Amino acid sequence: MIRTILTAACFLLVSLSTKACDICGCGVGGYYIGILPDFNKTVFGIRYRHNHLRTHIGAGGESSYLTTDETYRTAELWGGWSLGKKFRMMGYLPVSFNEKHNQGETYHKTGMGDIGLQGYYNLLNRRKTYGEKLLVQTLWAGVGVKLPVGKYDNSKAVENSAGANLFQLGTGSVDFTLNAMYDIRLQDLGLSVVSSYKINTTNRYDYQYGNKFSLAAQLYHKWRVKNKYSIAPNAGLSYETAKRDLNHEVKTDVSGGHLVLAGGGCEISMGKWAVGANFQLPVQQNLANGFVKAGNRGMLHVSIVL
Repeated sequence: MIRTILTAACFLLVSLSTKACDICGCGVGGYYIGILPDFNKTVFGIRYRHNHLRTHIGAGGESSYLTTDETYRTAELWGGWSLGKKFRMMGYLPVSFNEKHNQGETYHKTGMGDIGLQGYYNLLNRRKTYGEKLLVQTLWAGVGVKLPVGKYDNSKAVENSAGANLFQLGTGSVDFTLNAMYDIRLQDLGLSVVSSYKINTTNRYDYQYGNKFSLAAQLYHKWRVKNKYSIAPNAGLSYETAKRDLNHEVKTDVSGGHLVLAGGGCEISMGKWAVGANFQLPVQQNLANGFVKAGNRGMLHVSIVL
């Protein structure tokens, strides 16, 4: 039970929640889905994520007086609960701490981010023994909705019409996700594959962030210590791609793109409690036609199963 929750935290960047919006700010990023925790009733947790970007990059990746360093930090409450054996729900409630630095000046934007709710249905739950080893396969599929609680500042979007519309607390739109999670484990060695497609709608200012697709694969192994603790190191790759944004139905050049990240982490369980950390770094990217460069990402979390 705890092992699966720990493994789930390893993708906590993405993915799935928008907040600092993973690829680059609010629009291109999508939701973290992760591996759906294997809990019988309820699970709650707190997670902290850190994401860095550099925008207004000149030709050839050169910096200029317009080049801006942006940092997105998110503290998030999240939880999940079962509805019988086949259905599960998950939700999150984020607070964002955004910061950007340019030419010796620092700007801050702090407040509630967009909240979301996701529902899943169990399509596959198979267990089979091979010799003395147990093979377990699970497949979950579901849909999600994101509500525009985070503030969207349209004046900034107009002011930065020639740049990427990233420095926001929310998208200002109701958005949807299609999610799938597959996990296969032979005894204590496992592989998880997570996929998501985020569908963004147009907000009240006629701005629509581009739809995003993400795919992640992660290899993990669990070791038990004195039958009291569980240590689960992990490593994997993730791919994210997004279409260009639409501003009054016109495509914006400084948006969209793709990003490949490699990462690893470690999760530790102690009874009902789980703690963990994860780090990711870009290995290949082309964001907003080279106008934006993604930096490293980090995540910390604490979870409890009730």
